[in-house]
Amino acid sequence: MAVGKVERVKMLLEDAEDFLVRGSNELEEGIRLNDQFRIYDAAEKLWNAVVSATNALILHYLDVVPASHWERRKLLEKLEDEVPEVEKLGLKDGYEAREGYLH
Repeated sequence: MAVGKVERVKMLLEDAEDFLVRGSNELEEGIRLNDQFRIYDAAEKLWNAVVSATNALILHYLDVVPASHWERRKLLEKLEDEVPEVEKLGLKDGYEAREGYLH
């Protein structure tokens, strides 16, 4: 049985929260131990939190889950045209800026 849109959005947001918590904890541990591998791994987890939350937003408004970072950027651009609050928040620019640092 297919998962409905609302349930899928909730799942994506739960994934985002899980990645956020795990990434934050790993970052603190990596800094405390001066462990570059843990810090790198934390950045990947935090990036996955951004991706999951962005996917939830796009699914909520546009009824699609992006399959790639390129598609996600294009859909954020489309979302900015359709939802003024998204443009005001600068979500596309924020996504692109963090993509380079966290991913």
